[in-house]
Amino acid sequence: MTPSPLRRAALALALAAACSTVLAQPTAASLALTTPGWPSKPVKLVVGFPGGSSPDLVARTLAEPLARALGQPVIVENKVGAGGNIAADAVARATDDHTLGIMINGNMTIAKLINPRLPYDPLKDLAPVSLIATAPLALAVPSTAPGATAQEYFAAARASGDRWSYGTPGVGTVAHIGMELLKSKAGINPVHVPYPGNPQVINAIIGGQIQLALLPPAMAAAQARAGKLRVIGVTSSGRSTLVPEYPSLAEAGVKDFNLEIWNAVAAPQSLPPSVVKRLSVLFSEIARSPDVRAKLFQQGWQVTGTTAEGLANRVRTDARELGAVINARGIKAE
Repeated sequence: MTPSPLRRAALALALAAACSTVLAQPTAASLALTTPGWPSKPVKLVVGFPGGSSPDLVARTLAEPLARALGQPVIVENKVGAGGNIAADAVARATDDHTLGIMINGNMTIAKLINPRLPYDPLKDLAPVSLIATAPLALAVPSTAPGATAQEYFAAARASGDRWSYGTPGVGTVAHIGMELLKSKAGINPVHVPYPGNPQVINAIIGGQIQLALLPPAMAAAQARAGKLRVIGVTSSGRSTLVPEYPSLAEAGVKDFNLEIWNAVAAPQSLPPSVVKRLSVLFSEIARSPDVRAKLFQQGWQVTGTTAEGLANRVRTDARELGAVINARGIKAE
């Protein structure tokens, strides 16, 4: 018997209501990780960079869905300075059990390797929560740079010796260490020139003061599409979904070169393990949700949303690999 139009409408409404109820509920993993009594007050998400910066945008993208999941406000607090290390130290020292931090590679791997006097030890004082997202860097050069192909460009770079220079947003940044690694892989020898930030690096490329730099891909691609610079390739092992129009540097002849920037969530080591485990599940679910994934992609990030163990493994791997470059090149904090 065929249902009447009214009957079909009623069934459709009931199904829609059921689907909405299911989608609104926490997942089984989240329900299994309830922590009685926590959170008992607003949660603070500390960022080491100014408003509008990439880590700040990531924090604010995560804050609203996290607040809904926890039933408490999530406040983003910017503690700017020292490449994010002031914020990381504040997180490491926090004892209120309601402070978390958005970290970058530098805070959790590089900082201690180039500065043993750093007031916090990321391996001992920070508890990994989740690796949120990653991105390769893009090798950017002036629009007038020599060479019609990547191979021809690198040939010109090798021939220039130390007469060329490269820019970074500072000593010990991923861009700095990555370029030192590229120098050894590609047989080039440009001189390092540090700048306050990537906007100044881009201006220096456009103005011809420097000949190359490793930049976040979305930033480099925007300038390349405007004809202000060229992108030789990206530092991922293959083409990146973020900027698929550009080859990897491996395609350009630079072998065994795979470098990424990333952001992650960390907590003080004093935070109870049960809370860390719950937060790990929540942040992973939030980052991989379609809405947040789309927002992060627009910001220039490929979502990973790992477990705490996944982030810990990444920290150890990066510390080993980047540490080898730091030691080989004698890179120290200024």
